[in-house]
Amino acid sequence: MKTFILIHGSWHSAWNWHKVVPLLEKAGHKAVAVDLPGMGRDKTPISEVKMKTTVEKICRLIDSIESKVILVGHSKNGIMISQAAEYRPHKIEKLIYLAAYLVPDGKTQREYSLQDTGGVLKPYVTPYPELNAHTLQPAIYKEGLYHDCDDYITELANVLLSHEPVESGITPLQLTEENFGSVPRYYIECTEDKAVTPFIQQKMYEETPCKKVYRMATSHSPFFSQPEKLTGIFCEIAAE
Repeated sequence: MKTFILIHGSWHSAWNWHKVVPLLEKAGHKAVAVDLPGMGRDKTPISEVKMKTTVEKICRLIDSIESKVILVGHSKNGIMISQAAEYRPHKIEKLIYLAAYLVPDGKTQREYSLQDTGGVLKPYVTPYPELNAHTLQPAIYKEGLYHDCDDYITELANVLLSHEPVESGITPLQLTEENFGSVPRYYIECTEDKAVTPFIQQKMYEETPCKKVYRMATSHSPFFSQPEKLTGIFCEIAAE
């Protein structure tokens, strides 16, 4: 049995994983889906959310689990699992990047997002400078995030998506080969992704090589559209 910690992406929360958690448990594993600070059921004011305290929350969860964990990061919050691996390399068995930002030492998520000119989300991002945050306009949810998902997922998103803090995206990662580099990395590329496009996914895992790259012909949200296949990949990685 392995323990998976599942980290959601921008604007989302732990509900992302509501199809995957029971499938992992049915396969004999333990799965913990996290609401990051300011997201979902975590009521930290969004204006107070910082990358440092977000990573600290993940590290506290890792510390509370006796065994090593497999840390999964989706989308923007690939940066969170990388930074957590720098601080807890001996407690993390593997890192899984799901259509996620795999950013090297000294770089920011924003630097790579700006290179991703083929995505459809940016014109629909509404900034809130007074909160140091932004939101995504519902008009782009279906096309940009869930084009291959059931319509009820978009309906849930209309209710559940929230502000996303800006600070973490402009904070340079602090990574070393000794710590972060010692944890095996796996990448799952979503080849029909319109949010984090295959172009930037490939660029990142070529610059920061992974032990293995898997590919899924899905949107940005395979945990909704192909949860069984995604869980199968997670289980295959766990067994390696």
